[in-house]
Order: sequence, then structure tokens, then C-alpha cells
Amino acid sequence: MKKIEVIIKPFKLDDLKTALHDIGITGMTVSEVKGFGRQKGHTEIYRGAEYQVDFIPKVKVEMILEAKMVEQTITTIMEATQTGKIGDGKIFVLPVDSVTRIRTGEKDLDAI
Repeated sequence: MKKIEVIIKPFKLDDLKTALHDIGITGMTVSEVKGFGRQKGHTEIYRGAEYQVDFIPKVKVEMILEAKMVEQTITTIMEATQTGKIGDGKIFVLPVDSVTRIRTGEKDLDAI
């Protein structure tokens, strides 16, 4: 099993959700996060005063899936979220040793 964490622009969330559903991934966790990489924030003007916004709003999507689904999922994520502009985001793939569904006690793939 693998965990995929995706950091994307917020306006791409619905596109991503639809694309993942189309390949059979229906479970995910979504968090609103802030951060920066090469994008480095930007300057805004509020009531005539200029200030630096260091952290850019992003969305973090997490999902657990079978290892054999990883490549298809990465391709789907890229197709659904890529704009070609700086700040499109990142995809992280991590190993998952075990999953247990609290309600039933099901383990691993049965718990996904």
C-alpha cells in the first residue's frame, strides 16, 4: 500500500476529485494548507499599505491505495491539476505499513 500526498492550487480541487473518482479512487482527505516553494509569496496592497504575503494558500489531498494504482494515479493527478505555471504543486508517494478500520477492525486493503 502507498500513501499519496498532493499539494495543489485550491481551484483545481474539484477537477482532481472528479478525475480520481473516474479511475475508482473515492476516499481522500482534504486539508487547507499554506506554504511556499519557488513561488515565494507575493506583495499585496491593503488600505494603501504594501505588505508581503509569504505563505500561499494551497490544498493538500491525501489518499491510501494499492501500490499497483500509483502510476495511474500520478498520471491522473497531473492531467487534472497541471496549469503549466509556477505553483502547480507536488506529489509525494510514501509507503504504508498497515491500515486498520476502527469501526470493523478490517486490516490493510480491506480497510481502504
